[in-house]
Amino acid sequence: MSQSRQGIPQCLSSILVLAVLLALHNVAITTTPPSLINSHSRRANVGTASHYDPPYTPTACFGYDPLQFPSSFLFAAAGEGIWDNSAACGRQYWVRCVSADQLKTCNPAQLVQVRIVDRALSAVSRSSSDRATIVLSKTVFEAIANPSTSSVNVEFV
Repeated sequence: MSQSRQGIPQCLSSILVLAVLLALHNVAITTTPPSLINSHSRRANVGTASHYDPPYTPTACFGYDPLQFPSSFLFAAAGEGIWDNSAACGRQYWVRCVSADQLKTCNPAQLVQVRIVDRALSAVSRSSSDRATIVLSKTVFEAIANPSTSSVNVEFV
């Protein structure tokens, strides 16, 4: 009986360690996409990002529906390069600032997941820079870069 009492805590301890390791692994996958960690990744896309301010509705994807916007305001409008004849609506991208014209503009450690809710060309509010690959909400742009700049180079997947 003493062996089973000793065996149970060891077994539970092993299961707990395994559960913690699995949980940490899942968090790493969902919060840090592997393709964005390595800037030489073949899967990541590179483009330009600008920002736009409210009003955001109506959008080309979802009209006046207020539920289209995540409560975190982490959304974007697709530029023509990723618009894909409206197939971009609802897509989610991880975005990271990689460079800009001025030094210390980017916060490269900040990765933000955005949802495409609009087409940049038809957005009610004008973009801070024409021909951007992706136009970020003000909240997203301020998270990844200094908002005083009009556009930055980004990596997204």
